[in-house]
Amino acid sequence: MKKILLIGDSIRIGYDKSVKKSLEGIAEVYFPEENCRFACYVLRYVPEYARLSGDDRFDVIHWNAGLWDCLRMCEEEPQTPLEVYGYYIERICQRIKKLFPEAAVIFATSTSVLTEQMSPTFIRYNSDIEAYNNLAVEIVKKYGFAVNDLYAASCTLPKDAHSDPVHYYTPVATEVFTKQVLSSIKNALNITEEIPYQEVLHIED
Repeated sequence: MKKILLIGDSIRIGYDKSVKKSLEGIAEVYFPEENCRFACYVLRYVPEYARLSGDDRFDVIHWNAGLWDCLRMCEEEPQTPLEVYGYYIERICQRIKKLFPEAAVIFATSTSVLTEQMSPTFIRYNSDIEAYNNLAVEIVKKYGFAVNDLYAASCTLPKDAHSDPVHYYTPVATEVFTKQVLSSIKNALNITEEIPYQEVLHIED
């Protein structure tokens, strides 16, 4: 059976269980229980994530990183400067290529936020997210990775699709993101049959 690895931040946590449930009997889906946080964190822990299946073999890698990097705290600059973010994205691409030479790789863009509902001391701007997404897409395409534009999908959703200013732990958003991730995985694996959506909502502690 095909093996899928999902890597990413709390946006990934919102759809990973639905993707796993929807692909039961078609593919085995693995993902870390933890939030994968910053791009530098993903770079550090990709080798550990490679062992989640037991044999380091995956057919598809679907990953994202960026929302933690563009976070602005205490009314300062983003946590990870844009050029440093680009450096880490490049190195993640290289490491993924080394660890998973036969896998199809999909990069997912970071999703939009409701900036007006955030505190000035802990805030994200969609203009920053777009800049970080654009740089990441430019880099991952050099490595032949596909792009799953979850940012564009998030911009089509109403405000009440948010469970808070950043996250989308609601039925409507979970369905939209899960179906788009499933579509990108289907394309990577050349699956032609329909995959019925199976909802498993993430419940925040």
